[in-house]
Formats: sequence, structure tokens, C-alpha cells
Amino acid sequence: MDVMGDKATLFETGRFVQPSGPEQAEAGEEAAEQAAEQAAEELRQRLAAEAGDVEAMSVLGAMLLRRGDLDGAEPQLRAATAAGDRAAANNLGVLLHQRGYADEAAGWWRIAAVAGSAAAAHALGRHHRERGDEPAAEYWLRQSAEQGHALGAYALADLLEHRGDAGAAEWMRAAAERGHREAAYRLARALDRKAVSEGEGGSDNGVELLAQAEQFYRQAAARGHRRAALHLGAILEKRGELKEAGRWYLTSAKDGEARAACALGFLLRDAGDTESAAVWWLRAAQDGDGNAANALGALHAERGETQTAERWYRAAMDAGDDNGAYNLGLLCAEQGRTAPAEQWYRRAAYAGHREAANALAILLLQGGDATGAEPWFSKAAEAGSVDAAFNLGILFAGRGEDGVALRWYERAAAAGHTEAALQVGIARLRDGDEGAAERHLRCAAGGGSAEGAYRLATVLDARRPPEPAHELGETVHEKTECEEWYERAASLGHRRAQVRVGMMAAARGDVVEAARWYREAAEAGSRNGAFNLGLLLAREGSEPEAAVWWTRAADAGHGRAALRLALVYARRGELAEGQRWADRAVSLGPAEVSERAARLRDALREELSA
Repeated sequence: MDVMGDKATLFETGRFVQPSGPEQAEAGEEAAEQAAEQAAEELRQRLAAEAGDVEAMSVLGAMLLRRGDLDGAEPQLRAATAAGDRAAANNLGVLLHQRGYADEAAGWWRIAAVAGSAAAAHALGRHHRERGDEPAAEYWLRQSAEQGHALGAYALADLLEHRGDAGAAEWMRAAAERGHREAAYRLARALDRKAVSEGEGGSDNGVELLAQAEQFYRQAAARGHRRAALHLGAILEKRGELKEAGRWYLTSAKDGEARAACALGFLLRDAGDTESAAVWWLRAAQDGDGNAANALGALHAERGETQTAERWYRAAMDAGDDNGAYNLGLLCAEQGRTAPAEQWYRRAAYAGHREAANALAILLLQGGDATGAEPWFSKAAEAGSVDAAFNLGILFAGRGEDGVALRWYERAAAAGHTEAALQVGIARLRDGDEGAAERHLRCAAGGGSAEGAYRLATVLDARRPPEPAHELGETVHEKTECEEWYERAASLGHRRAQVRVGMMAAARGDVVEAARWYREAAEAGSRNGAFNLGLLLAREGSEPEAAVWWTRAADAGHGRAALRLALVYARRGELAEGQRWADRAVSLGPAEVSERAARLRDALREELSA
């Protein structure tokens, strides 16, 4: 309840950090000076009150009430009230309310409110609301609010909001603009939620609403509202203003907001200060923040401290965070403890954790239980797990149900899943829908898929027009988009793309570049890369080294490489070895190579038998 006084008001209580050292001494001196001044002021007011000064009686009563001296305050306030002082009537109501005489307090508040006291009208409105008399509560709270009383405006807004009255927002804003921090916070939250809703609906109004929300968060946070400081920090962090976000998180965390301490920990971790992050996570976890407990668990798991990690994951679970059970499942799975992993995944999945449902399905699938895995994949996918949708595609494709598989791949691809986009692109290529295939392959390639980049390049390559010729008949080469995608795939380690880039470099006459790509593909296991590298080396006069790469290619099943080796050994006069490689080339093919190799083999056999 409010305490009024024309010259004195009650101060809000708060928590203060006690300074130490010289600062503590200075603070002690200041406190002593303030106490002396207050004592002197109280003495002056007491002398004036004893001389019959009504205003002094009211002020002295307020001072004693503020100090908790109810017995000393009551006679002063009653005397001032009897003399018609409305502030004293309000404060007498406060005093009686503190003593437990609520009805008598309401009588004095009514006297003060009728006399024009906004604070008394607010107190009276609160009194009626506590007793369930909402019409009377609204009447007196409106009287207070219309006189510009911030507490009255806030209480009226709260009452109207409880009833679902549209006028609540107007009074909440009025209270916020008059400096009421809780009103500012609640108004900011309402604007924040509306901004999110508008943004999801595609409206441009969301940005303006968020700016207003930030303004009121700032107002409330500046007045010490710790949750407002938390939300302000979140807005600033999302915007990339990490330094200021950290300051507000720190302010909120120091005031005891566990979520702010947790957020500050993540900010510090991202900045590379893991040790400081752990300190704030510990503080938040000890205050019951499950997210912080999970973060601590992950930190200890990374350090190999599995027992400590498990303890924190359990703490997160006890705090109601389903991620705790999921992370326990991951921890057990990494240790090869399949049974407890399944148990924890199930616990999290039954609680609605979609990634746990997906992980459980994978575990069941790996154990050969495809029937048991499918409903969990479906549950996770329906809850929004993109990975689960992709996995369902794999599951149905494995059963030969390509149509169903494609639908799940398309769902995952629409949510940005790179590999799913690749599968949809491949399916559309099979169906002959090159336009749809190209769109999905571009998504896959843009998401970092080497196979997606390669297949996109082949699509573009197939419809590439012949290269323009120079006026003198010389070919003019300009790098095309398909070459860029071949190079992207090659740089990501795609062996066929590396061979193709090597071929394009060789066509340009860039032997060094061609050899580099052929060698990279060959060393990664590409038989075509090894064969082409051999051709390049042979043309450059390095036939012995070429034979080494042809041998590697032929051993991997490359028929042309085997035929080349047969010719090399035949020229060297090593007829038996040449015949052996010719036999290998006949078996490997293709048909043209088999025919040539058969003729060479027969000739070598005749030579050997001559």
C-alpha cells in the first residue's frame, strides 16, 4: 500500500552490495551523516507537531511509519487526520492495514480518496479487489489512474487484463510511461509477442513493434527489473550487439535471474572464455536452471569427465529439462551402453523431445527393429525434426516404397536438409523433370553437398552450348557455371568431379593443373583419375611412372588401364606379363577394350609359342 506525505514519502527497500576497505569507511561516514540529518529533521518535525502544526504531525507520522514505529506514528497520524490532512488519512489507513485492521483501513482510505488522494484511491481499489468486489475496485482504481497515479494505472490495467478488457493495454502503457517498471516489462512482453506473431505472418509491422518492446524493456531494466534486463540482453544478442547484451545479462544475473546467468555463460563460451562461462552456468544450475545444468554436463563430457557430466545431466532432468534425459542417452550411446541409452532416449521421447525420438528410432533401426523405429521417426518428424523426416525417407526407400520416401525427402528438403534436397533432385532427374531437379540440386550444392554440386554441374554441362571460336579459329575459353560447380565439388573431395576438372584443365592445355586434380582423385581411390594421370605422364615422357598409376587403376578394375599395361610390357619384350594384363583387360571390358585386348593376347601367345 502507498504511504503519502506532502513533504515525505516512504522509500522502496532494496539490496545493496556492501563496499569494503576505504569505500566502506566512506559509506559508513555517509550513513552516519544521513542518520544525523534524519534525526535532526525528525526532531524539528516533532517540535513543530507538539506546537500544533498539522503538516508536521503528518510528516512526522509518515517518518515513523516508514521506520516501522507504528505505535509512535499512529497518534500523530490520527491527530493530523482529525485536522483534515488527507495524506495523514491515507497513511493511517496504511498503518491500520499493517496492523491487520483492513476494514478500518479502508474507511480512512475512502475519506482520503474522496478528498482527492490518488494514492488512497489506489489502496482502496486494491482492498476491494482482494475481497472480490471488482466493480468497486475498478471504480476506485480508475479514479486513481485518471489522476496520474502510476500504481493506480497499473492496478487498473491488471484488473482489466484479467477480465480480457481491451482497455487494459492503454492503462498498462500509461503506467509504464509514468515510470512503473512492472508495467513497462509487461507492456514490453506483450509487444514482443505481438512482434513475433506479426513477423510470422509476414507483416512489416513486426520490426516497429520490436523496437517499442526494446524501449520498454530498457525502461524497466534501468529501474532494476531483472527479467526485463534478461529479455533486453536477448534482443541485443540476436542483433549482434554482444558487449551490451553481456552487460544486461550480467545485471540481471547479479540480481538473481538464473536464465540470465545461463545466457551470460553461453556468451562467454562463444567468446572463448570457457572457465568464466562455467562459473555462471554453475550459479544458474544451482538456482535450478536445467539449461545451465545441461551446458555444464556437455562441458564436462568434452573434457572426458563422464561421471560429472552424468551428474549434471541428471540435475537438468530433475529441473524439468528433457534435454537432460536426451543428453544422458547420448552419453551412454557414445560409451556403447545401448540399453541405458535406449532407456534415456525413451524417457525424453515420451516427454515430447523430438530429437530423442529420432535418436531412439536410429538406435532401434541399428538393432534391426525397423518396425519399432518407424513410429518414433514419424513422431519426431511430425514434431518438426528435419533429420527424422529424412530418415523416414531412407527407411521407405530401403523398402522400395519410393513414392512415400520421396514425400518425406521433399518435406525435409523444404526445411533446408541438404541431403534430402539431393535425393529429391536425383529422383526428379530420374522422372525427367530437369527444372525441379535443378532447383533441388542447387539447394543441395549450396548447402555444401559435393554430390549435389557434381550432379548440378552435369545437368548444366549437358545443355552447355559449344564454346565460341575466335575469329582466327582459336577456341576462346570462358569459365562457365557448370565448371564452377565441378570445381566446388572437386574442392569438397568428390572424385569424379576432380577427374572432370582435370580433364577440363587438360583441354585448356594446363597440364600441371590437370595432373594435380588427377593425382588428388587417384590418391582418393579413383581408378579413372589414376588412368588419366597415367595418360598425362606418358604423353610427358614418363612412361614408367605412368605404368605405376595404370597398375593401380587396373587393380581397381579399369579395363583400359589393363590394356595400356599389356601394350607397355609387350613393347618392353616382357611378353608373358603383357599377355597376363591382356587377359585382365579382356575380362574387365568394355566391349571395345575386350576385342582389342583379345587380339593383342592372341598375338602375344603366338609370339611366345613361336
